[in-house]
Amino acid sequence: MKTKRLAGFFGVFAAVLALACFDARAWTVTDTAGAKHDLASYKGRWVVVNFWATWCAPCVKEIPDIAEFRRAHPEVVVLGIAMDVEDGVEKTKQFAKKVGHEYPLVLEDETIEKQFGKVKGLPVTMVFDPTGKKIYDRLGTVSKRFLEDTTKRPKA
Repeated sequence: MKTKRLAGFFGVFAAVLALACFDARAWTVTDTAGAKHDLASYKGRWVVVNFWATWCAPCVKEIPDIAEFRRAHPEVVVLGIAMDVEDGVEKTKQFAKKVGHEYPLVLEDETIEKQFGKVKGLPVTMVFDPTGKKIYDRLGTVSKRFLEDTTKRPKA
């Protein structure tokens, strides 16, 4: 009887420890080309997720820098999530292309907030380390240099 309780305790302890170590929420999104992206499949790689909108001047300003970072670092996964598709999917896709959004484009839908949490302003960038841990979640613009410095950190 004592062994069963001990085994149960260690099972629960292991589950809690695993949850504590895995900081990021599991998420899966589909880009405008129909490709699925999920954090679990990118284990071992850095992942950058940038939330933006067509009406957000700082967002639009940082897109070319993010695209340049992605071209220079193809080993890093970069996704852009457009948070304003009220004008239509095609208009958003055309706008993204016009401003240099050369990385996978995801359009906001009812699942985004459930998976990533509420975005309280724009732009917001999240960076996940190769273990899947969210190490950066910030409101404000990012630069190519910042992304390079952040993704050069040792694995957690």
